[in-house]
Amino acid sequence: MTQRVAVVGGGVMGAGIAHVFLSCDLSVSVYDPDPAVLGSLPARLRTGLDLLDVPAGPALDRLTVAGDLAGAVDGAHLVIEAGPEHLAVKRQIFADLDRLTPSTVVLASNTSAIPIGDIARDVRRAGRVIGTHFWNPPYLVPLVEVVQAPASDPDCIQWTIELLGRAGMKPVHVRSDVPGFVGNRLQHALKREAIALVADGVCDAETVDTVTRFGFGARLGIVGPLEQADLSGLRLTLAIHEVLMPSLDRTAVAHPYLVSKVERGETGAAAGRGFRDWAAGEAQARRAEITRELVAAARRRTGGI
Repeated sequence: MTQRVAVVGGGVMGAGIAHVFLSCDLSVSVYDPDPAVLGSLPARLRTGLDLLDVPAGPALDRLTVAGDLAGAVDGAHLVIEAGPEHLAVKRQIFADLDRLTPSTVVLASNTSAIPIGDIARDVRRAGRVIGTHFWNPPYLVPLVEVVQAPASDPDCIQWTIELLGRAGMKPVHVRSDVPGFVGNRLQHALKREAIALVADGVCDAETVDTVTRFGFGARLGIVGPLEQADLSGLRLTLAIHEVLMPSLDRTAVAHPYLVSKVERGETGAAAGRGFRDWAAGEAQARRAEITRELVAAARRRTGGI
């Protein structure tokens, strides 16, 4: 039986998730309450499909855009919520999905950090609610964290992992519903230490980024941290930890240096200043460079040029 996927939310992540399933010959419906978002969706999808030489015509023929939630989820086997990262909004979406879909439909959230059990609080049949945390952009970054909440049915987890694998993604099973799951816990643990190093005057932001990109970051796409520890030997890891761990940052809330940046309006590239200074046009050029690198990596994974 051909699977049908519905995506709730047509923004950056919703469009990217739709792209993933359209690229593997599945039918996809997308709902968004904003007509402008829905109106721009086909053109945005075409741009992404063209990047990877996926024939856009046949893919877009399998796309349905829907201005009402009931119409979007009708006939779907999997519904993925990609709405705003606000708990109250997500709870309402899932309560609506619970009412509008049969009990056999798997309901998944693309939240980056909110525990799935919290999102599913108002769902009567919470066993079918799971997490599917895609990374941006989903059609270029293959990882999906499939999160099992305490009430999640293991069969729903396994079915979703198999579907994502057939769609060309790299799904992993996250067995505990912790905030941030695996990827964002690792990523933001690194960011906490990076911010502390700059705040303490150890180095500037450019140095942090250079050390990460051209040091251990250069191998992270090839060998993971625990595999690397095994290959180097755990005695070495232990020896380093005995010296290093007592001095690592332990700030239990958002770092005051980050808070002060935001309070001063130094909110990142769009403002011209964050941890680094950004000249006009510099961020746009850097984003284009990052996209080119991600496209090249995606082509290598799929056997392209």
